[in-house]
Amino acid sequence: MSGSRAEAEEKVGSRQRLQVNEHKENQNIACVSLRPVQTTVLGKTAKVYLVPFSLSNYKPDQLKRPKSLLDKNSNNEVACKKCKKAEIKITCRRILTPKMEATSSKAESTLQKSSLDVHAESNKWQYKSTSDTVILSADTESSQDGDSDEGTTPGMDDFSGLSPYEKKRLKNISENANFFASLQLSESAARLREMIKKRQPPESKRKKPKKKENGTGCRRSMRLLKVDPSGVSLPATPTQPILVADENPLLPPGPLEMTSENRDDNSELFKGFLQTWAEVSKTRSKNTEKELSSIKSYKANLNGMIISEDTVYKVTKGPIFSMALHPSEIRTLVAAGARSGQVGLWDLTHQPKEDGVYIFQPHSQPVSCLYFSPANPAHLLSLSYDGTLRCGDFSRAVFEEVYRDEGSSFSSFDFLAEDASTLIVGHWDGSMSLVDRRTPGTSCEKLINSSLSKIRTVHVHPVHRQYFITAGLRDIHIYDARCLKPSRSQPLISLTEHTKSIASAYFSPLTGNRVVTTCADCKLRIFDSSCISSKIPLLTTIRHNTITGRWLTRFQAVWDPKQEDCIIVGSMAHPRRVEIFHERGKWVHSFLGGECLASVCSINAMHPTRYILAGGNSSGRIHVFMN
Repeated sequence: MSGSRAEAEEKVGSRQRLQVNEHKENQNIACVSLRPVQTTVLGKTAKVYLVPFSLSNYKPDQLKRPKSLLDKNSNNEVACKKCKKAEIKITCRRILTPKMEATSSKAESTLQKSSLDVHAESNKWQYKSTSDTVILSADTESSQDGDSDEGTTPGMDDFSGLSPYEKKRLKNISENANFFASLQLSESAARLREMIKKRQPPESKRKKPKKKENGTGCRRSMRLLKVDPSGVSLPATPTQPILVADENPLLPPGPLEMTSENRDDNSELFKGFLQTWAEVSKTRSKNTEKELSSIKSYKANLNGMIISEDTVYKVTKGPIFSMALHPSEIRTLVAAGARSGQVGLWDLTHQPKEDGVYIFQPHSQPVSCLYFSPANPAHLLSLSYDGTLRCGDFSRAVFEEVYRDEGSSFSSFDFLAEDASTLIVGHWDGSMSLVDRRTPGTSCEKLINSSLSKIRTVHVHPVHRQYFITAGLRDIHIYDARCLKPSRSQPLISLTEHTKSIASAYFSPLTGNRVVTTCADCKLRIFDSSCISSKIPLLTTIRHNTITGRWLTRFQAVWDPKQEDCIIVGSMAHPRRVEIFHERGKWVHSFLGGECLASVCSINAMHPTRYILAGGNSSGRIHVFMN
């Protein structure tokens, strides 16, 4: 009891002395001598002498050692190199604050941890240069057995005040440090890094085989070497030019016989078909002063038009590029021009419907325009990209050649005279041709250069036939046929409201007071052409999807010849349909066919007197709505 009480008093005294030292340190005391502090760990007493110093006002010249320590431990000084103030403070705190009152097991674990900390801090101080010095000296006394037989490390002989445990710990620290120093780990790591840098993958270079100068080479064909078996060179054979077959060869000039590609020409059925087309005639003359029917009665007639399986049939082998309806009041006759150069004729009054279809090949390239002659409905004029304009005469069963220019490609045409004697032809390169059918030969009367880079459609004014309109790439021009010159002719009027490519432009069929245009900007525009002056005002703009893509024929809005204030145009909407709009932009009617109309009808034509609508799609199929 007396021993434990004495130890408690010693602890209290040591704490008080530490507080006094800290107070003196705050007063910038340079050097303070302390009495030894005795601590008991595992039954052994240790005395530790401490030299306090201030970190805030610390100067290297102010640190002095106590004379007792200088005299007693002059040979056992531990010089510590420069370190940061935070590291010194942390190290001192770790050494001075072990829990001395812990049990033996807790004390042992705490001492092991502190030994590792001291070892780590000693390694840090070893590699840092400093002018500050912390002197730690200790005198150990053996309280019980004084294990003098345990060896001490060199330089520790004068620390007689340390306990045997502390001596053994310091010995282990020094031995571990010497052991790690003997391993030379840093040098080994440096050598390994150098070895890795030096060791690089060898470049794999394929060795080229050496040519044998006197060796026998590989065998080669004597035919390819052009030598005979004896080694004499063969004479060079003349090379013949390779003829590349044209996919669409031009048909021979001159008239072509009407030979059906899907029927026997000598059959009685074919002869009767040609006789039917030759005998039909117009029963109505064009009356420009005819009054338009009201929209209400017009809608009622449109609602009565239906489509059935009997009015749908494939007439051509390729996409349809042009269509025309015969003006007969008795029979329903439809003509279609295809991309393959075919012209298909279909008599819907003939049953079964397969027997009423005949296909001809008057052209070698797409047929872009078809018209029945206004003077003789037995004549069907067709124009093609191949640079030919032909007239199919059903009375003689022949396709006559009206105009031919193999160096050009035609896009559209129209009749300048009501008797169909003169025509205006548009070219894809922007030029125009004036053709007179009364003159012999197949040449044009005049070739006119326009300011357009491309002409898609040509249409003549129905009343003032000297005027005609052309649809270019992005501009629309109106010309006077009387003022055409071989040099570049200037248009009377130019319409520049379109922002993208134009597909078509047409005058209204009876009076010509309106112009409808189809543009790739998804707009249908209607202009007021009642007065042909320097400018034609824009009346209406109708939003309509005109983007048909690559594989469909482009839409072309056309006028209804019976109701010239209404236009007809194909549609991309689902279900498939053909739509009619009023010139003011209002929707009038949609032709829906259900299963009978399952594709887009890009090209449409209306009968001039009857309520019959024919639409052609990209597969060569014709859909007919009729009442």
